[in-house]
Amino acid sequence: MGQNLQSSERLRPVDLARGHGLSTQAIRNYEEAGILPAAGRTPHGYRTYTSLHAGALRAFLALLPGHGHRTATEIMRAVNQGAVEEAFRLIDESHAQLLDDRRTLQAVESALSDLEPVTAPEPGVKPGAVSGPGGMFIGPLAEKLGIRPATLRKWEGAGLVRPRRDPRTGYRVYDQADVRDARLAHQLRRGGYLLEQIAPLIARVRAAGGLEPLEAALRDWHGRLSARGRAMLTGAAELEAYLRER
Repeated sequence: MGQNLQSSERLRPVDLARGHGLSTQAIRNYEEAGILPAAGRTPHGYRTYTSLHAGALRAFLALLPGHGHRTATEIMRAVNQGAVEEAFRLIDESHAQLLDDRRTLQAVESALSDLEPVTAPEPGVKPGAVSGPGGMFIGPLAEKLGIRPATLRKWEGAGLVRPRRDPRTGYRVYDQADVRDARLAHQLRRGGYLLEQIAPLIARVRAAGGLEPLEAALRDWHGRLSARGRAMLTGAAELEAYLRER
């Protein structure tokens, strides 16, 4: 409807809202947030919109899936304020984040390729004991991963890592399997997975030595990144149409 209207033709808030399943209050909120240009007013004070506002709404809704609400709002606000270069910078940052997430996914897949099946402990050896010479304390492991020790303690509470305690000092000691699990947890957290989603994956890898659970998660991750990339293309097309109309 909006694409065939001249910019001088008046639209009511309900006209904009109806085509997108939105409320008229949402349209007013978008205007107040700077997502839409300021509306005109009738002599009686009612808001009036034009095809330009319809184009802004289409652009914003198209930007949402790829960039998220906050960034999509900032992009539209910058465009409507005439700061187009700032809008382009925000878009570039989103693309850079997507690229970083793809590299993170590659890092996880690389980590998976190095995983060894979890084997049963030797008779008389307590589960979780060091499987190889030595082990790591919480501070060095946290530094290695670039996280805080408190994060590792939180992961322990969620069942992602199971360090043993040094019998003399009581300090946590992370063996090779714990380091592996902490590294996987760190990468999956960066990929957007919640602790409650990661815990059963690591538990099943420990129990069966199989990588199928993580492989399924990675396939889903691939799909979500691809969907974001396609959404960014759609958003870019609608934003370009809006810029041309402005």
